[in-house]
Amino acid sequence: MARIKKKLDYFEAFKNQAELACRGIDLLAHVIDNFDDESDLIQAIKDAEKIEHDGDSIAHAVFEALAIDFMTPIDREDIITLTQHLDDVLDSIEGTIQRLYMLNVQHMRPEISEFVKLLQKSTKALETALDEFENFKKSKDIRKLIVDVSDVEEEADALFFKAMRELHTTETDPIAIYTWSSIFQRLENAADACERVSDRMSDILLKNA
Repeated sequence: MARIKKKLDYFEAFKNQAELACRGIDLLAHVIDNFDDESDLIQAIKDAEKIEHDGDSIAHAVFEALAIDFMTPIDREDIITLTQHLDDVLDSIEGTIQRLYMLNVQHMRPEISEFVKLLQKSTKALETALDEFENFKKSKDIRKLIVDVSDVEEEADALFFKAMRELHTTETDPIAIYTWSSIFQRLENAADACERVSDRMSDILLKNA
């Protein structure tokens, strides 16, 4: 007898992606706290790759389900966009960890710890918002939760501006400037991707009001 395939829960998929983002940024925080241990960094690269691979598997499952589902709980375009932006968060976090190794970073700049704390705050806010998102038509808290993500992104923008200015006015080594510009940009990309998720969630609320 043919086995009936269980219908994918899209909202559960979004939550799982956000949970992976929280794990990824916590892993980056661990790397920074233990940066003197190169073997720890190499292991973190493998762990980040596994997290990103799990995220890709979720995205693939979403796109497979969309190809066969006749009805979806929200517009297909919104599902695709949310999935892609959540995957962008994971890609940026993994890319940051990889660059610490590939670009042979020898010391930490203080701004990276500030960035990571903001991203921990942002991904956690995103996870909380997505946990509530399935009930967005009835939820009294969802709008504030979405705004919380955007508020953190504004802090990240200000930090990026400050960090890049500090880098280019105090650092004289062009290789260090290139290295840290690349790392800061990756962190900024992660924050931007979080905001793009919250913006799309806001759009969905408006469409379904």
